[in-house]
Amino acid sequence: MYLHIVVKIDTLAKTGYIPCMRRPLPDRTIDAWARLLRASHSVLTAVESDLKAAGYPPLAWYDVLLELKRAGRDGLRPLELQSHMLLAQYNLSRLLDRMEKEACVERRPCPDDGRGQIVVIAPEGRQLLKRMWPAYEAAIGRHFAARLSADEAARLARLLGKLSPSLAVRESGNNPGRSRG
Repeated sequence: MYLHIVVKIDTLAKTGYIPCMRRPLPDRTIDAWARLLRASHSVLTAVESDLKAAGYPPLAWYDVLLELKRAGRDGLRPLELQSHMLLAQYNLSRLLDRMEKEACVERRPCPDDGRGQIVVIAPEGRQLLKRMWPAYEAAIGRHFAARLSADEAARLARLLGKLSPSLAVRESGNNPGRSRG
């Protein structure tokens, strides 16, 4: 899907025209969009590689475990979990199957809906989250923080917050790093 989006964006960049808009987008806007996608992909790939080299599962595992830890004893329904995750996870059900097999998460019947499930973090999942954080933090430092000054990182956070207002509200005053593990 990512490649399809990039191809479509490149096509739009050539014509500069989007049917729902009255004017073509400026080249610098298309360039910023493409750079955002490429930078995100590049940094995530590098972080994933570091985690794998350290013997840890993919970043999506960390994302799931962190959100379940934040949810507490009540856990989350799979759809709620997916909406909280930082990374897109198109096959959350299979991911949860793998994590349950490794005793990192538990699925429980939903008290409000007999057909539904609640997912909670298991003790092994809490331990994995704690073990993964130092490697994840080092990877963030190496592939992201080392390339930006503190002021640049703050400016970038503010700019990206404008693109996702709900994320800006959710994370304001919340240091996503130190609370990660």
